[in-house]
Amino acid sequence: MDAFFASIELLRYPQLKGLPVVIGGGRRRVDDALLQAQDERALRFIPVDDFPRLKDYVGRGVITTATYAARQFGVGSAMGMMKAAKLCPDAIVLPVDFDEVRKYSRAFKEAIREVAPLVEDRGIDEVYIDFTDVPGGQRDGGRSLARLLQRSILEKTGLTCSIGVAPNKLIAKMASEFNKPNGISIVQETDLQSMIWPLACRKINGIGPKSDAKLAALNIHTIGEMAAQEIGWLIDHFGQATGAWMHDAAWGRDTRPVVTESEPVSMSRETTFERDLHAVRDKAELGAVFTRLCEKVAEDLQRKGYVGKTIGIKLRYDNFQSVTREQTLTHYTADATTIRQTAGLALKRVPLTQKLRLLGVRVGALLKAEDATLPASTGQVAEEPAQPFMDQLF
Repeated sequence: MDAFFASIELLRYPQLKGLPVVIGGGRRRVDDALLQAQDERALRFIPVDDFPRLKDYVGRGVITTATYAARQFGVGSAMGMMKAAKLCPDAIVLPVDFDEVRKYSRAFKEAIREVAPLVEDRGIDEVYIDFTDVPGGQRDGGRSLARLLQRSILEKTGLTCSIGVAPNKLIAKMASEFNKPNGISIVQETDLQSMIWPLACRKINGIGPKSDAKLAALNIHTIGEMAAQEIGWLIDHFGQATGAWMHDAAWGRDTRPVVTESEPVSMSRETTFERDLHAVRDKAELGAVFTRLCEKVAEDLQRKGYVGKTIGIKLRYDNFQSVTREQTLTHYTADATTIRQTAGLALKRVPLTQKLRLLGVRVGALLKAEDATLPASTGQVAEEPAQPFMDQLF
């Protein structure tokens, strides 16, 4: 989907179309404030000048997404909003409406399944679709069906999407970025050298900053340059599994099927603080946040019918360095008290001398609740009881 979170806001506020808008950094109170100032005037009639601007934002939030007009200033997802304000100070800033996002996510996926039922859900705004056996799916190299999908999604949601059509998921993912917004890109097997090889290695989904930096240090900058290397050379530098995968990816090989049903491997909750917190001076606040995160993860597990046995924590210090730790139980759980106690044990293995910017809790090794044998008392951890937040230091 094209700038999904932002595009949903433009349905609410059509007067902002074509303007730089960023989404993130707050709760859904903007509408109430705007309406109050306008004597209940309809949202679509509120003057553009009345909307909050990025230059006036104060906080620790990050951008969820931005309109294409804002992206022209270098503003993008996961960027700190204070940093973005220096690049595009007059951008309008709006919060995320998660209820609306989920509603439109379900709607666009329903529109797709009515046309092409073999769909792999890849999150809130992205799917893989198997065109193989869809009537007309191969016409014009898949372009006809892609156009039909775009029309169906637009009619049902009022939103646009960009589609990449290719022989496999690896190349289709890359192609979906070629012609945004509202574009269709077709990549045939014979197009590998002309369309894929000139791209930067980072364009391959799975090559992150560390691998890209290592490739650059080895004077490998494009996918074509990576494809020119012997598989043994890549294995020597990146290991057996990663090196072999890099070689296949550079040559456009990907045999993964479209998976219509999949189970989550973990569930997590995290929060970035409005200000850096210290484990001593802000002990009570940190302890409350820690407990609340554990309770939220437990609620997510129970609502979705899962239990887990690997409990992890994530910390990000004020220097932006992150650290994670895990603790594995002998049984499965979705109990908030057990998760809190076990996460406390994981926290015990982390130095807390620096200020903290972010705190997160994760439950992994998931299993459907009906398939798991839970202990008679899910409120206890066998190893040892957790200590208060600050006592993890000692």
